[in-house]
Amino acid sequence: MSTTLCQVMGFIVSSLGVAGCIVSTVMDMWSTQDLYDNPVTAVFQYQGLWRSCVRQSSGFTECRPYFTILGLPAMFQAVRALMIVGIVLGILGLLVCIFALKCIRIGSMEDTAKANMTLTSGIMFIVAGLCAITGVSVFANMLVTNFWMSTANMYQGMQNIQNRYTFGSALFVGWVAGGLALVGGILMCLACRGLIPEESRYKAVSYNASGRNISYRTGPYKVGSGYEPETKTRKGAGYEEAARSEDGRRSYPSKYDYV
Repeated sequence: MSTTLCQVMGFIVSSLGVAGCIVSTVMDMWSTQDLYDNPVTAVFQYQGLWRSCVRQSSGFTECRPYFTILGLPAMFQAVRALMIVGIVLGILGLLVCIFALKCIRIGSMEDTAKANMTLTSGIMFIVAGLCAITGVSVFANMLVTNFWMSTANMYQGMQNIQNRYTFGSALFVGWVAGGLALVGGILMCLACRGLIPEESRYKAVSYNASGRNISYRTGPYKVGSGYEPETKTRKGAGYEEAARSEDGRRSYPSKYDYV
């Protein structure tokens, strides 16, 4: 029961994390204009991974996508790549996790196969969460660097200072989503241990015949390696030599052997 609960909780938490990564990637508010020095403005600007937007005081919003790829900074493109890789790995992990759930039976799938699939999906979720957290953190580092550079230029009295940008809501969504995917992956890896069938400690039981290295065969009495006991033969009508059984006791002929 605990294994199934852990697996289902991991699936739900990971699903929320992957969904959050998708929402964070498509959001436009990765960076927003800092209004600390100018709280009242007619134009409010914010930017995302795919386009930049301008919202006027009248409520009209205009967004313009980035029409270039090579013109964007290298770190900006790296953030895009990390988020896309995280989303792809998260979706693949969800597909594998659905078939690995213990409460779902598909044909004659063994628990060992489900355990391997659960571990695989857990690793995918962990990598997806790390990609999301890394991408958001890299973008946040870019914002902090540009913010302090703009602040230093402002205090030096330079003209034509560009607008400063601060953290947008998409960054916080990405951090939370990456953490959920990471936690879900850990839960799936923990559930993998409970799905592995326990092997019996005693796979086989061997029985040894009494005596010292004596081999018994059918047919004439023959002694193997070890010592050679003296054989006694009795002559009589219908009497044959008694053979030894596997437990070392002597077996005597039945009454039918004297007929």
